[in-house]
Amino acid sequence: MLRFAAFCVVRLVLVSMLLVATAAPALAQGGTITGIATTALKGLRPLRVTMDMKVCGAEVPDETISVGPGGALANVVVTLTGVKVTAPYPDPRVTNEKCRFLPRVQLARPGAPTTTTSHDALLHTTNAQQDGGRTLFNVGLPVPNMVVTRPLNGAGLVRITCNTHQWMRGFIMVTDEMAAVTGSDGTFRFTGVPAGTYELKVWHELLKVTPVKVTVAKGGTASVTLALAR
Repeated sequence: MLRFAAFCVVRLVLVSMLLVATAAPALAQGGTITGIATTALKGLRPLRVTMDMKVCGAEVPDETISVGPGGALANVVVTLTGVKVTAPYPDPRVTNEKCRFLPRVQLARPGAPTTTTSHDALLHTTNAQQDGGRTLFNVGLPVPNMVVTRPLNGAGLVRITCNTHQWMRGFIMVTDEMAAVTGSDGTFRFTGVPAGTYELKVWHELLKVTPVKVTVAKGGTASVTLALAR
């Protein structure tokens, strides 16, 4: 019995090694797309707070346009149209902190359980609506560290707002395609992309750029610069 069990374990290990060995060349043959999102515009002035200033402060940053050195633009969603994501995105988490939604922009797979919480000692709401206006959920968070989980049904853009604090904004792009959100340095990167020509679809809450065609060679790297404007 022990010999049989040991044989099964060895066989399982060998099969796993074979699967990894066969998958590795396919991944290695995939191409890479690197890019940066930029804008010539400047960041916006902070927003003046008119309520709950003891928690929110006298003003909050206006993150509608978040620009770094060299015009690097954060919070841009870049989607590789037609290419399915190989690993699911982490389940999204929406946090109310000092009267802001953190993170401002994130990705999620359709149907993903979305956790929302608050660190602020006041009433917040997390109101999630699809682009067409359909409400997915609207939950109140009256006390700090309260946690509520709701699903994200359907694909597309989900807008997050607070019914109490009108300046608060957050966004979740729900998709099963390969996508990335630019960070403070404006960069994005896709790896393991099959050779071919693709369209990069770009979303930003205020700025725009037309979709960009990009060609990836087998094992090669393609570089893209996206210049967003109003």
